[in-house]
Amino acid sequence: MKKIKKIREKIVLHPIMSFLILILITIGISGLISLFDISSSYNTVNTKTNSLVPNLVTVENLFSLSGLKYIFSNTVANFASFTPLSMLLITLLGIGIMDKTGFLDTLFYVLTRKLRKNIVTFILVLICILSSIGGDLFYIVIIPLSALLFKYGKRNPQAGVITAFAAISCGIGLNFVISSIDSSLLTYTKDAANLVKATESFSVTSFTVIMIFAVIILSVIITNITEKYIIPRLGKYEFDEEEEKVVTKKELKALYISLIVGAIYLVIFIYNIIPGVPFGGNLLDYTQELYIDKLFGYNSFFNSGFVFVITMLFFILGLVYGIITKNIKNQKDVCDNLSHSLDHMGKVLVLIFFASVFISVLKYSNIGSLVATWFANFIENSNFTGIPLILLLFFLSGVLTLILPQSLLKWSILSPSVVKTFMNVGITPEFAQLIFRAGESVTYALTPVMAYFVIYLAYLGLYDQENKGIGLFKAVKYMVPYSLATMCMWIVLLILWYLISLPIGIGVFPVI
Repeated sequence: MKKIKKIREKIVLHPIMSFLILILITIGISGLISLFDISSSYNTVNTKTNSLVPNLVTVENLFSLSGLKYIFSNTVANFASFTPLSMLLITLLGIGIMDKTGFLDTLFYVLTRKLRKNIVTFILVLICILSSIGGDLFYIVIIPLSALLFKYGKRNPQAGVITAFAAISCGIGLNFVISSIDSSLLTYTKDAANLVKATESFSVTSFTVIMIFAVIILSVIITNITEKYIIPRLGKYEFDEEEEKVVTKKELKALYISLIVGAIYLVIFIYNIIPGVPFGGNLLDYTQELYIDKLFGYNSFFNSGFVFVITMLFFILGLVYGIITKNIKNQKDVCDNLSHSLDHMGKVLVLIFFASVFISVLKYSNIGSLVATWFANFIENSNFTGIPLILLLFFLSGVLTLILPQSLLKWSILSPSVVKTFMNVGITPEFAQLIFRAGESVTYALTPVMAYFVIYLAYLGLYDQENKGIGLFKAVKYMVPYSLATMCMWIVLLILWYLISLPIGIGVFPVI
């Protein structure tokens, strides 16, 4: 057995080969489903007539001439439009100049020198969880910075990558106020609830109470898993410089001045996302009703321009710091520093290419949507009530997320059946949506179908100092303890809130 284990450890399937295998499996399954002409239907709500409209879901056969034509004709376009790719490249320009000039090294040293390592981890985890208010945008920013935070703290940067990815993924939907995604989900929830009770109303504080508990508890859980389980198993990381860092007066001066300049930039930006002030609020989408949608909505400036705004902030911080410390002497230094974080990105780009192909192929096949319709019909016909019904939605949401991570698409299929079923047994539609989101958070970190999983996988590989190879299975394995802990936390909270009928939000309860 020991020999078999050693052989298995030596043979690490490269992530690119893993994605190739997943592509072939997807093609094969789509062909098999099409061969047996398997289809299903689900209902959507017609808001004008307040009635259900049936929708047929069939699988696109990729194991056919038309399927192969789609793959070959859309591969380049899908890669070029793959959101994580462009966002990562732009963000790295700003991170590169901050890192190369020494700004990040000095900043992290000043912020963490008097803090215990577990406190630093807890703060990072809390920031990552709360960043879910911006959706998936923060994966691109926080994962590279978390790696550098741990690196400059003389800890394995892979631990920073793992912690950040776990916290953002297991914390999706967790915040003190609802995100734009939750706001959109509430629209589907409201439409479905109106089929049963037309007077149903919803609020942006519908989940505030339980979220406060969940955010704090999950932050503690993820911190403990990182410190007591992940870091000891990653092994020692060899650093180029073993000497104790000493921050000079010039570096401190440069840090403070650059932070002041950066703060002025942020104040100008923040002023332009405040509605109702003179000459302010220019960056909001006023076609939306809720402020969160005006800020983070699909067509908002913040949603489309956030990455560039953050990159400009990073550029300003690094530039000012570099000029004062003389680490930037001329325009050539500026240009060279911008590309610093893009060094050794060739393997990352290749990995992102194959990930984009797999994700686009699976999405085009409609396999995930088909499974979602099966789950929706199963829940509606289950005759479950109370805790069994809660657990059924919770686990089915988690399983479905493995192949269909898009929250809005899943809930658009599930909500008419789920909300109606829950309301008929006396459970509020808000609690149904909360259960759905909780189930998502359990497996969101485990699925390579999630577009930003490849960023996590790529950065694990970048900091693979021993060059043993970080396979897809190993990357998922790191996430398993976090997912199991998240599952246990949510099961306890959901059942406890249901049994005692504690408020999940302001004036909102689990039971009607």
